Amino acid sequence: MQFSVKPLHLLLFVAVTVVWGGNFAVTKLGLLEIPPIMLVAMRFALVTVILLPFAGIPRGKLPAIGLLSVVLGLLHFSMMFTGLKDIDAATAAISIQLQVPFAALLAALAFGERLGWRRALGMAIAFAGVAVIAGEPRLEGSYLSLALVIGAAMVWSVANILVKRLGEVDGTQINAWMALFATPQLAAASFVLEDGQWAAWQAADWRTLLIVAYQAVLVVALGYGTWYAMLKRYDVNVAMPFTLLVPFFGVLSGVLFLDEVLTAALIVGGAMTIVGVGIIVIRRPRLAGPKIERY
Repeated sequence: MQFSVKPLHLLLFVAVTVVWGGNFAVTKLGLLEIPPIMLVAMRFALVTVILLPFAGIPRGKLPAIGLLSVVLGLLHFSMMFTGLKDIDAATAAISIQLQVPFAALLAALAFGERLGWRRALGMAIAFAGVAVIAGEPRLEGSYLSLALVIGAAMVWSVANILVKRLGEVDGTQINAWMALFATPQLAAASFVLEDGQWAAWQAADWRTLLIVAYQAVLVVALGYGTWYAMLKRYDVNVAMPFTLLVPFFGVLSGVLFLDEVLTAALIVGGAMTIVGVGIIVIRRPRLAGPKIERY
């Protein structure tokens, strides 16, 4: 097993985590203009246009990917973006990391995997870290939004189980076809659950288009494309620890670009969460599900 990373590849790993971490602040900016579910629909519509022509057809897998589009595309991202609208990017960037301990727990239930005391400890530390952040007075009145982000993390772990049951399918194919199936679902959900879409479309300018392009082109097409390429070169044990940089850059993007306040509770709770997730990732990195979108 190879653990050394070439300098260029190290740069690519870090660049991807910067893009993924920065997406929390970028999404917050987009939510100032576009309703959450509609913004997700726009993201997936552009992902479809970019990826589908190159993805090929995963024969025999489309019904399962259709189910995945409901769980991941519709439920996870709708909950994530709706929750992010009313909490700061830093809190969301840390809280969504609970998808890893949730995935470990569900893997134990679904596949009979043994948790072990180290992963159990990691789960406890991660949840305790988010609890520290949730106890801050500044989040009073935003608990529903925080619960939506944590719920999105739990839903992602369910999607991770669905992907494992898919077997060997190229990650680009999964994301391309899931985007195709999810786009009309999200558009319909936005029509039913949200309002102001037409006004948002009329007010949209080049900045709105850049935000959607950042999510579809940088986060998904280039970000995950680079990630999959690196996974072909390096074992998942080498790659997955780099994802621990994402919450760091997520918090940093909120502080630098959104003037969010870096509180003591956020620092302590964030550090606890990352340490807890880190224990799980290092012990069983495949639980982090590198094939499907996380950010």
